[in-house]
Amino acid sequence: MSVKLLVFICLWPMCVMAQGFLGLGADAEGFAIPQPDPSFSFPTEHGPHPDYRIEWWYLTANLTGPDGTPYGLQWTLFRSALSPGDTNDWQSPQIWFAHAAITTPDQHFATERFARGGIGQAGVQANPFHAWIDEWALQGPDFNRMTLTANGPDFGYAMSLNAEGPLVFHGDDGYSVKSAEGQASYYYSQPFFNIEGVLTLPSGDVPVTGTAWLDREWSSQPLSDTQIGWDWFSLSFEEGSKLMGFQLRQTDGSFYSSSTWIAPDGASTSYSDGSFTAEPLAESRVEGRKLPTRWRVTLPEEGVDVSVAALNPNAWMGLSIPYWEGPVTVVGSHEGRGYLEMTGYD
Repeated sequence: MSVKLLVFICLWPMCVMAQGFLGLGADAEGFAIPQPDPSFSFPTEHGPHPDYRIEWWYLTANLTGPDGTPYGLQWTLFRSALSPGDTNDWQSPQIWFAHAAITTPDQHFATERFARGGIGQAGVQANPFHAWIDEWALQGPDFNRMTLTANGPDFGYAMSLNAEGPLVFHGDDGYSVKSAEGQASYYYSQPFFNIEGVLTLPSGDVPVTGTAWLDREWSSQPLSDTQIGWDWFSLSFEEGSKLMGFQLRQTDGSFYSSSTWIAPDGASTSYSDGSFTAEPLAESRVEGRKLPTRWRVTLPEEGVDVSVAALNPNAWMGLSIPYWEGPVTVVGSHEGRGYLEMTGYD
């Protein structure tokens, strides 16, 4: 481990405290900044963007076992840069880290990996697609057909994914505004994966099937310095439509929100600040803190008024960067399931 990497990891908690969750409200001087009217080129965009400060490949899945038991799965690869650009040696300023998790109705398993860029230990290749850190990998001949593997001290999984719908671009054609001040990211998703495979748990192997949602996002300063965290929902409804919505919490108690309504055929409609709402209905005490684990979520323009509840309230990611992430059930105007991520809760 280099001195620069060690210092970065040691100082990370202070960055989180001073600049919002993950330091994402930090000064982006020297890094590229997302601009309106993006012109994407595929499959290149599936790969890394080293001139931007932070980026992720973020997959969540709602799964069902042979006996009907619901499960959740997460696999995320993050890239974070100390400075723009990259080199193919130990001088690379790119740091990679990854999270993997399985959630059951009564258990939650999570682990993480860290790696240097530039030496082959971790990275992403766009075509054919290959995202990896050590032996963990999300890979396939293209972005629509992939396999997924990860393991931890007491769990693991091996999955196959096939997309049955198009990519979806959030915000204004993939330019996703995150604050009234104009901070933004580039953001698109593949929310139409079918997934199947085997979960390895302390109780044994469990064959599962389900659906998965993969987010791609990169930026250099996606939050303002007055934003302290977010509540992010990806919901899949039984009739085939989907909803992505998030609210960013401000230090003064207000919110900035954005959402995307996705029709069964993949056609999407983006909604700006104020259309999407998420109101906590019930809290749970998780790892010594109170967290909202049941919500009322609305998007009146699409007739959405639902109750979203955690499958397992204790889905706390107690890793180097702690947050809550887990599968949820949906009832109300629409029925379904999905995933919830909550960051920045002390």
